Amino acid sequence: MARIEDYAMVGDLHTAALISTEGSIDWLCLPRFDSPACFNALLDSPKAGRWLLAPASGGECTRRRYRKNTLILETEWETEDGKVKVIDFMSPRDGAADIVRIVVGVRGTVRMRGELALRFDYGHIVPWVRHDEHGIHAVAGPDAAYLVTEAPLRGEHMQTASDFTVKAGQRIPFVLTWAPSHLGRPRRVDPEGVLEATESFWQQWSAKCRATGPYRDAVLRSLITLKALTFAPTGGIVAAVTTSLPEELGGERNWDYRYCWLRDATLTLQALLASGYSEEAAAWRDWLLRAVAGDPADLQIMYGLHGERRLPEMTLDWLAGYEGSKPVRIGNGAAGQLQLDVWGEVLDCLALTRTALLHDGDDSWDVQVALMEHLETAWDRPDNGLWEMRGPRRHFTHSKVMAWVAADRMVKGVRDSGLPGAADRWEALRDRIHADVMANGFDVERNTFVQSYGRPELDASLLLIPRVGFLAPDDPRVVGTIDAVQRELTHDGFLLRYRQEQSDDGVPGGEGVFLACSFWLVDALIGAGRRREARELFERLLALRNDVGLLSEEWDVQEARQLGNTPQAFSHFALVRSALQLQSDGH
Repeated sequence: MARIEDYAMVGDLHTAALISTEGSIDWLCLPRFDSPACFNALLDSPKAGRWLLAPASGGECTRRRYRKNTLILETEWETEDGKVKVIDFMSPRDGAADIVRIVVGVRGTVRMRGELALRFDYGHIVPWVRHDEHGIHAVAGPDAAYLVTEAPLRGEHMQTASDFTVKAGQRIPFVLTWAPSHLGRPRRVDPEGVLEATESFWQQWSAKCRATGPYRDAVLRSLITLKALTFAPTGGIVAAVTTSLPEELGGERNWDYRYCWLRDATLTLQALLASGYSEEAAAWRDWLLRAVAGDPADLQIMYGLHGERRLPEMTLDWLAGYEGSKPVRIGNGAAGQLQLDVWGEVLDCLALTRTALLHDGDDSWDVQVALMEHLETAWDRPDNGLWEMRGPRRHFTHSKVMAWVAADRMVKGVRDSGLPGAADRWEALRDRIHADVMANGFDVERNTFVQSYGRPELDASLLLIPRVGFLAPDDPRVVGTIDAVQRELTHDGFLLRYRQEQSDDGVPGGEGVFLACSFWLVDALIGAGRRREARELFERLLALRNDVGLLSEEWDVQEARQLGNTPQAFSHFALVRSALQLQSDGH
């Protein structure tokens, strides 16, 4: 199977496809990020559905890249007979979903091979395929797909094959369009015209980026990736486009990330606002307000693209899993967990937007007050923590710190912005939580904060203590925590979230180093005045990106390869923030 870092992404702001270095689209969910996939080879084998378009001689590409400041992928092969390029993209959605692939002859004459195997419902359903004057028409229940091309097509082993040659200067387009089966054939697409429009869209969007300095290209590529993870109709941003890519090869830590986590809210806004993307920030904020509306006691850690609350977790036993990593899961049972830090994340996020976006309606403040009043009654409960522990609930230090953040931001809303609220009561609560954390979440003898009350284990989330303002970044207790985390949680200089063998997280096996946590260490080192150390770590993290600038969730130090769902929003948000911190720091 292709490695996780072998995949590039193209998308239309509704869904996204992953394309391997061999020219195969191995993952695509239609019509939305969280819809059943129609190409599933990523989690099984080509028989589970894929779309290969590459030289007949096969093999990995010679090189590939995104067109400058766009999400248009260009993949090149050098063969004995010549050179060929495949241009892959999805145009921003205006109706039906289109995947466009244009084969371009660069030099000589190259024999090409196409294999299209549509397998709807996560590889479970083989569609009924008919050939017509335009190409093929495939139907299975609610799904219909139409392939239009001038290249020859034929049925072969339950797939559509295409063998043809491309000469220098020749361009042969393929357009695959999905539409609901009951609506009939959608409008025809002009591949070259759509290519021009898509390039213009991305270049205009990229031109808004305010980042400067030596890391601008890395920041912009991460921002383009984050934009591609945005569900345009609602403004929600998915954590990744995949499900069940393992955190340990062959293991069980395989989760569905095609949903929107509230924990990402503040990170998202910080990255977008600092880079000049206020429109996207406002859309995310509005999604957040809609999602959390209702009884504050019912606040979830994640929601669907439209704010759906029910995300039932189930396994797909017919898929073998990525490199045998089973089970393959869809849905996410962690949606029903109690994670007290999300109240702090939401209130921190809304406080940030109050100033940055220069508007904050009464409805928004009313929601915040309701959330705070509930948290006042719940902050001292044990919970599952930000890492979604499936073991016994505990008093996690990070959860308490984020409860402090919630109270702090509400006090400032009243004191600094003149909004109505019980500032004195919230101020007293803020002080009480601070004292509670210092009494129970800090190990005086080791001079470090700990993962949870009454236990010695450490946690990378403790590095966020200075970021949220709980203590100053150069406070000796923060510096002591940085040192302790580096001693106990680093692997080859990169950070684990925590030690699985020490923490009862309810899931067997281990995982790789967590990339966002390593970026948090960069930020903490900057705050502690250890700038050269921070920059060196940041440069090492940049080197973990694949050839087109994408990061998954984790890194396998032993095998030197990416792990976990990809591309991972959490990793890219963290990259943007660290890069901007280093740039503003002037070093």
